[in-house]
Amino acid sequence: MTTPKLLNRLTFRQLQVFRAVYERQSYSRAAETLGLTQPAVSAQVRQLEQALGHPLFKYAGRTLHALPAADALAASTQAIFGQISRLQMSLSDLEGTITGELNLAAVSTAQYVVPHLLARFRAHYPNVQIRLRVCNRSQALERLAERRDDLVIMARVPDDDALEFMPILDNEMIPVVWPGHPLLDARQPTLEDLARHYLLMREPGSGVRGALEELAADQDVRLNHAIEMGTNEAVKQGVMSQLGVAVLPRLAVRLELEAGLLATLDLPGFPLRHSWCTVYHRERFPTPVTELFLRFVRRHLDEWQHHFDAGPAPLPSHGVACLPSALS
Repeated sequence: MTTPKLLNRLTFRQLQVFRAVYERQSYSRAAETLGLTQPAVSAQVRQLEQALGHPLFKYAGRTLHALPAADALAASTQAIFGQISRLQMSLSDLEGTITGELNLAAVSTAQYVVPHLLARFRAHYPNVQIRLRVCNRSQALERLAERRDDLVIMARVPDDDALEFMPILDNEMIPVVWPGHPLLDARQPTLEDLARHYLLMREPGSGVRGALEELAADQDVRLNHAIEMGTNEAVKQGVMSQLGVAVLPRLAVRLELEAGLLATLDLPGFPLRHSWCTVYHRERFPTPVTELFLRFVRRHLDEWQHHFDAGPAPLPSHGVACLPSALS
């Protein structure tokens, strides 16, 4: 049997560089991701094009476009690296350990639940290296389109057949005011009544802001008195300092509600309900570690939903100290 010509011409490094350029759609962003210079990335892609006998990318103005040969190579590269990851998982199983990486992006509202999922996962698989990036909805959509993460955790998943998603937990958004606010004594207050006050809101692109703006449009309510703030924590502190009123995820304020530092209003249309979901692009095949995490989350969904539906309370101990297994 003859050896395929490409087998002697391609290197894993070339495929790694190609994948970074293809996913980032940029030589400079790929170089930054890989810790290389842009000329080094360009050189690797040129060598790969020579080995294949086909061009992979072309510029139209300042935009880098993938050519048909790049699309074909991307599918093969995903399969190749997927098989290598599975080999690594099999070898780890033989050694009695599971190793690998899990790269996650989560919208800022999900930051109140994702650490709980990760803590339980790492208690079972302590040798998995985890990276979590917290961003707003528009940034999450951008990262999802560029396939930069193994999984994105977000609510209000776009209607796109190319996306694979799994609902994991309910996300309720509620109107909050400070204790003693006059609306607490009003009879049957409405969103229009809330909007007459200064309304503390996240930046455009935020999921909570988008959901609120959709409800306001449905009820023909104008949100004319907005004060924009960059984080949910800043919004929460703003309401407690009587700067304004807001709509926030219930999980973001449940401790403050329990302590009497904030109060919620019973308004028509609330709570707004959307499920947080794990999402990935079907062209970015899940790695074995990603598949393991998804199975783990699916197995424990009822447990976590019960915990977050109940009043604020510590999670039961998972019996693992948050210390590395070996100190250097």
